[in-house]
This record gives sequence, structure tokens and C-alpha cells, in this order.
Amino acid sequence: MKKILKITGKIILAGLLLLLILAIKNLRDPDRGYKADMKIIRADSSYLSAGFAAVKITPEVPDKWTDADNDAKYNPRKGDTFTDGNGNRKFDPVWIAGFGNKRAANGVHDDLWARTMIIDDGRTRLAIVALDLIGLMNNEIIDTRKQIPPGAGITYLIVTSTHNHEAPDMLGLWGKSIIRSGINREYTEFVKKQVVKSVETAVSNLRPARLEFSEDLSGASSLVKDTREPQVFDYGLRIMKAIDRETGATLGTMIAWGNHPETLWGKNLMITSDFPHYVREYVEKGIFSGDSLIVPGAGGICLYVNGAVGGLMTTPPSLAVTDPVTGQKFSEPSFDKADAEGKQIAMLAVKAMEKPALTVEQAGISLIVKSIILPIHNKLFRLGSILGIFKRGTAGWMKMRSEAAVFNIGPVSFATLPGEVYPEILNGGIEAPEERDFQIPPAEVPPVREMMKGKIKFILGLANDEIGYIIPKSQWDTRRPYAYGKDKPQYGEENSLGPETAPLLHTALKEMLEEINQDKR
Repeated sequence: MKKILKITGKIILAGLLLLLILAIKNLRDPDRGYKADMKIIRADSSYLSAGFAAVKITPEVPDKWTDADNDAKYNPRKGDTFTDGNGNRKFDPVWIAGFGNKRAANGVHDDLWARTMIIDDGRTRLAIVALDLIGLMNNEIIDTRKQIPPGAGITYLIVTSTHNHEAPDMLGLWGKSIIRSGINREYTEFVKKQVVKSVETAVSNLRPARLEFSEDLSGASSLVKDTREPQVFDYGLRIMKAIDRETGATLGTMIAWGNHPETLWGKNLMITSDFPHYVREYVEKGIFSGDSLIVPGAGGICLYVNGAVGGLMTTPPSLAVTDPVTGQKFSEPSFDKADAEGKQIAMLAVKAMEKPALTVEQAGISLIVKSIILPIHNKLFRLGSILGIFKRGTAGWMKMRSEAAVFNIGPVSFATLPGEVYPEILNGGIEAPEERDFQIPPAEVPPVREMMKGKIKFILGLANDEIGYIIPKSQWDTRRPYAYGKDKPQYGEENSLGPETAPLLHTALKEMLEEINQDKR
């Protein structure tokens, strides 16, 4: 008996030692000492240049499979079978991000993209890359920056993800099980290389440009639903269009809106960029009814970037979408519904671009960037860090490095946030419900957009990181009794770093905006 206990003790000790070694390895900071901090305040103006590029990041889906019980989860124990497309005698899954584990892709409907816009004022060269992905973590962004050749002349790279729920898992949360990462390292490296290629191509396409800025702050209100109290939205469209100053041709556009690209919902098994695919197609090429062109496209290359999606902003099955051409309504998730949604957004954007609110030919770019250290309070996120499900390391004990930025292009303001920000942090409307966890007044005040001085104010969410939901601390609600008379907690906190995330980010943005607002132009 003593011998068995001794052997058992040694096995347990060896297991604990192995876990400790694994934790040390997984928690190691791969970018120790890295700081993105930057400050450029430009008081004068010069002519602008712009360049665009679109490079595919579509994954290969070698194996197809049969979903025997139609639950959108690959599970051989329930009779699911696969066709060995590459002949290696094993199932090679592409795990799709969002809506639970085991959702393996079963083909490609439309391509995923790394779409880049370069803006250059002769001194500062900004690169904004929009990816059709759930998100890309900060350590991967840092590594991508290191791969961009110095000759590209990039001052600051912003990589923002659309938060697409119909693309490969890039965060590790949606693999074969809750403790098995769904990240494919080869695909991640491919994405980074394609981002670099997209940036280099956009640089080579730089042309003298004028920028036209447009807005539609209410037209898209019927397309998005807030699934959490309080009901606060950020459904305004903001558009930047770059036109070749010499030829008059459209170089490209950037459409900013706040909504989860998950209109196809959780039973979809096809790789797709969801409704942003249709937005871009129709903005670039126009909208047809049969063979008749009814809305001309703007031309060029279109980027779709997401804004405030926390709350959560979505187009669920309960929300019907009407095709503006045929009049047909779609409720159940389908490509027809995503098409109708994209068509509506494109129509609003093209119409807004017909009468731009601002035209800018000469401007200076002012830019402030700050690295931010955020505590990881979420127990599951801590476990994910220890087990290596999140492959980003930590910057100190259970702390995560991230970053935020603010910049002005002449009279237009931009702010980037590293996750899924709640609209009330941007626009106001933060509440402090009676049964909240923290008995404090709203902390994230004034609203971010109120502090931005530009005539048009863009928010780029999921920029240079994906840290999860950014929730006002006074709305944090995980303990009984629950706020708003709910019998269970509302969705959000389980996918957030913790209650300190929003106050820390808001404080950093406030400091940066106060500093950049000293620009007297």
C-alpha cells in the first residue's frame, strides 16, 4: 500500500512539475520590453497621398464532412464522417470562430481578405489593414510589424479585424474542446505574411489623393439589435473615400460601422466574410436588378472596419432584413439575408458619398499611440493563458499587453480600441443599475466621441488586438441579485478581461485625446 501511495505521489508531483514548466513557457512574454508608444503632433499641412490593396487570406479547407445530426459540430461519436481531401488519412479541421466548439468548416463560400489603406502626409505614413477575422492578438501584430520592410516607410501599422464569426479561430477558444486551442499556427503565419504583402502593395499603389468624408448616422438603425441592457447603439455609418487628385478615379473607400458579422449564425459551416463581403462588392461594383444597374458603385477597393460591437450589437435570427431591391424579407440566417444586409449598407454608403460632408486635399497627420497593461481577472482567461490556449504570453503576473491610438487627419478624428467596446463608452448612456456589482457612478466619462475634436469621428474597434468585451465598470454584473430584474447574468462578462479594462482604457484615451487636442490647426 505504501509503495502504491509513493508511486501515486511521484506521479502527482511529476504532473504538477510538468504543469509548472508548461505554465512558465506559456506565460513567457514573447515581446518583453516592447512599447508601441509614439507621439507625432503636426501643426502644418501638406498634400496627401493614398494607396489601397486587397490580398486574400482565405484558408484551405481540404476535408469535407457529413453532419449526421445537423448540430454544426464535428463529432465522429455521433456518426459524423469526413472525406479525406488531401489523402493524409486524417481529418484536417478548420475550426470556425464563434458559437461554440467543434464547428469545423465544410468549404469556402467567399474569400477572406487583408485589405489595406495607406494615408501619407509626406512625413507620416499610416497603414490601416482590415482583416476578415474574429481578431488578431497584439503579439501577432507586433510580429507582423517586424516583418514589414523598412523601405515601406510605415510609421504606424493598424490591423483591425471585422470580428467575423464565420472565419478560422485566431484566438484559441473554438477548437475541438474548451481546453484545445483552435488556432492553426501555419494559417496564422500565412495571415501575417499576407498582411505584409497587402501593405507593400498598397505602398506601391500610392497616388496623390484628396479625401472625402461622409456620414449616415441613422439609416442603418433597423439592421442591428442590442441584446443587453441598457439599449445603447452606435449604428452610424462613417465613410472615407480617396480620389486620385490627378485622374479623378476612386482609389478606395473605408466604411466604418458597428455590428457583429454573424448574420449567418452558428449553423453555417462555410468560410465567408458574412455581410461585409456584400458591402464591399456593392460599394465597389454597384447594385443590379437583373441586368440593370440601379446603384452605381464607387469603384476602387473597399475596406469594411468595425466599431462598437459590444453590448452586443448583432443581426440575430429574430431581426428580419429586407432586400432593398426585391422587397423580400429574411429572418432565418442565410446568405440571402447577409446579401440583403450588405446591400442596404452599401446603398446608404454610396448615397452618403454623393454629398460628402468634408473634402480634404491638404492635411497633417497627428498621432499618439500608447501601450497599455491590463490585468486579467477572468478566471477562464487565466487558465487559457496557463494552458497556452491563448498563445500570447503575459506582461507580468496575469497581465496583458495591449495598445490604443488616436490620430487626426486634418479636421477628422480617429480612435482605436483593442476589443469589443460598448457603445455607451463612446457615445454616452452608461448606467449604474441598482443591483450592479460595483456601487460606483459611471466611470468612463465623458464619452470618447465627446472628447474627440474632429468634425467626423471614426472608431476602429478590435484594432491591434482582441481582448474581448470592454464593459463599463458600473454595468458589471456577475453576482446575485442581477441588474434590471434579470434571473441570470447578461452575456458579456465571461468574455471580458475584467471590470478594470474599460476604466483603464478610457483613462488612457482621455489622456491621449487631451494631448492631441492641443494641435491648434
